[in-house]
Amino acid sequence: MSHDVRVPILPESVADATVAAWHKQPGEMVQKGDNLVDLETDKVILEVPAPAAGILAAQLAQIGDVVQAEAVLARIEELVEGEKLAVSSETTAAASPTTQPPTDNSPANLLAPAARRLIAEMNLDPQHIRGSGKDGRIHKADVVAWLDQRERAAPERDPDALTLTEPLPEAAAPERSGEADRSEQRVPMTRLRARIAERLVAAQQQAALLTTFNEVNLRAVMTLRERYKTQFEARHGARLGFMSFFVTAAVAALQQFPILNASVDGDDIIYHDYCDLGIAVSSPRGLVVPILRNCQQLNMADIERGIAQFGQKAKDGSLSFEELTGGTFSITNGGVFGSLLSTPILNPPQSAILGMHKIQERPIVENGQIVIAPMMYLALTYDHRIIDGRDAVQFLVAIKDALEDPARLLLQV
Repeated sequence: MSHDVRVPILPESVADATVAAWHKQPGEMVQKGDNLVDLETDKVILEVPAPAAGILAAQLAQIGDVVQAEAVLARIEELVEGEKLAVSSETTAAASPTTQPPTDNSPANLLAPAARRLIAEMNLDPQHIRGSGKDGRIHKADVVAWLDQRERAAPERDPDALTLTEPLPEAAAPERSGEADRSEQRVPMTRLRARIAERLVAAQQQAALLTTFNEVNLRAVMTLRERYKTQFEARHGARLGFMSFFVTAAVAALQQFPILNASVDGDDIIYHDYCDLGIAVSSPRGLVVPILRNCQQLNMADIERGIAQFGQKAKDGSLSFEELTGGTFSITNGGVFGSLLSTPILNPPQSAILGMHKIQERPIVENGQIVIAPMMYLALTYDHRIIDGRDAVQFLVAIKDALEDPARLLLQV
């Protein structure tokens, strides 16, 4: 009996997918639930499991093929009990200590989907790459870092023996004759990067973008965080970061100025009585914005746990479509990369986005005295078609006031 392996149903916002990597080859035994193939979409990597145990009879789509929902990717031939035993015996007899399948902790089983694809494309050996993820899981960033290090290694060094833990040798200056090396490399955009480019251009073309700025003194937040972070983590099992303060302050301000939580639909304005906040996080495939839903109902511990979970899923490439769809407002933190000031671009159909930046000690005037304080610039980009400058400025001031005096959040004033 044969079983077709099909592309899963895709959300309405995703038209198709690209075959990224095959994990089983024709003729190999597969078990029900084994990951057969990775599909790359505009938003996430989909792992397609085997619907039944048997032999992978055929691959009907190749790496790089664009496939639609319900398209047949492969065919599995289910074996009768006798055939299973025969195949199992042949496999056992043919196997040797050097050809045993990888264990659960081997590099081959610790590859994130994006890393697996890059390793396959460049024909690399994962044995030489040290992973930075949980239990040594290898992410795309680890592969890229290993490639950069191998490129800088001395020519006489065996590149396949290089690992990320080895010190780099001093490279001898190459003899130059004539013009310096001016090589180029053409690499196609990933589906995610192409989608990001499309949405950013659309946002600038369709919305009237304007950015307003302010600055916030984070001394009160930092003092509160330092005083209670140990107790917070012990009580809630989550690290007390800055994002929960900003999310809580943003939700309070959105409830005070609901137009910033609204969206444009043709000639209509849609007001949302819920706050689904997009939290921009970095992943090996690029910037992604998972949605933390119903933030108006979450306490700070819920927020911290949700953001931590998003960060791990983004690193592993396991974010789902549902976690990346929707949202009424977004927050992005360029400060983790050292950005002092920027103008973020909103994520349509949202109408506003808050940009956080680097915390930097600067001299300010307090009560007529010059003091040093941990300051952060805030940037709010908004759609001027529906949001007036007055509302945008007052919204940002409300966030500033809440962060400089966190008791306001408790008293809701």
